[in-house]
Amino acid sequence: MRFLSKKEINSFLSQKNYDIRLSHNARWIDQKCTPDVISIIADCIVNYVAEKGNDFFSSMDIWHNDYTVKYVENIFKKPNPDESKARNEYDKFFQQPMELMAYAGILEKKKNKNRNFYRIANEEIMEYLSLRDYNALTFLQCYISKVLTDSGLMKLFNGFFNNTSKEDFDNLKENYEDFIIAYTPINGRTECRRIFTKVINPLAFLHGTEGTEKGRLSKHKITYDMLMYNRDNFRDIYSDKPKDMTRSEYEKTAKISVNKNLTKYMSAKAKKIVRIYNDQFRAGNTEVTYDKQHIGDIATHIHHIFPEADYPTICHYIKNLIALTPTQHLNYAHPNGNTQKINREYQHICLLAKSDTIRYDIEHHSEPIYSFEKFLYVLFIGLESDSFSQIENGDYDGLVTAINLAYST
Repeated sequence: MRFLSKKEINSFLSQKNYDIRLSHNARWIDQKCTPDVISIIADCIVNYVAEKGNDFFSSMDIWHNDYTVKYVENIFKKPNPDESKARNEYDKFFQQPMELMAYAGILEKKKNKNRNFYRIANEEIMEYLSLRDYNALTFLQCYISKVLTDSGLMKLFNGFFNNTSKEDFDNLKENYEDFIIAYTPINGRTECRRIFTKVINPLAFLHGTEGTEKGRLSKHKITYDMLMYNRDNFRDIYSDKPKDMTRSEYEKTAKISVNKNLTKYMSAKAKKIVRIYNDQFRAGNTEVTYDKQHIGDIATHIHHIFPEADYPTICHYIKNLIALTPTQHLNYAHPNGNTQKINREYQHICLLAKSDTIRYDIEHHSEPIYSFEKFLYVLFIGLESDSFSQIENGDYDGLVTAINLAYST
């Protein structure tokens, strides 16, 4: 498993013609095809295949699998898939992303007695999608662009992105609806409009422009959270915290609760991401080399700099995770190997080392996985210091100074 570049994704997509005028496929994308849903369904498929083998499976096989039942219900607040009333909702929730994957060529599809069956056709891309929402978004942006290009629609969309006026938006939407009604079995504008949102907004986010919200031209530029199915985002629960109130005080006052199953799931996925990144780009070596003693040592442990139990809202941030050797993890990071305790001095060292990793990733990779601003957020929560909200994006000297100041007091 590894991170793919946009060039590799586009190379995969270039092998197929997605022209809707030829396929007449109305389900190349659908309402449930958001980055977070696509990623979790891909993850469910990967885990199902790892357990059962890559033979043909149905959407029902995936959503009745133990792994799916354990996580989907918690993450997306869905009723238990064993409840009869949930059948229709679950069917869409799994079927629509799987139809997208089949049209894209990630899944192979066959029909048997009017039922759809699938098996993985491209394991590498499926695993890439399963890692995180952002990977699924990157794929969606490439895939949507390719479908629109092959279908002769990309010029219309680019025209809107160059001039996001209401007139241009209305013109684009009307032309898109006319196209879908003309070339697919969809014959109602209402359904066209629902799916139009899933087409335009990922590209609007890519271009940094307005898109659509509630059927109209959005008042503001499309943001990352607007692309998600699960908009009730616990990542930003501290945004309203008063400056003179500590994190722990705010948690008690606001009665913040975090789903433990959700926390464990997202934390485990984040650890997998850091491990894959470290193996792929750092030859598996430890990130902490300050004393030169462990340079070149293989890091087999992924450590939460700010503990998962104490900081559940940032436990899934890869900026809060660091690759260490077993000795560094159990002898240095945790006093006497007690994983319930944190060595504050070594925590300081880990944060400085992580800042080096993030800086290198951003400065040397055209498609970095780390974000400077999100690292500031992790520090803001973990160290409870407003000084990190004052640091400008990319100011690494200011970042290191603020970290050192936090530990000097």
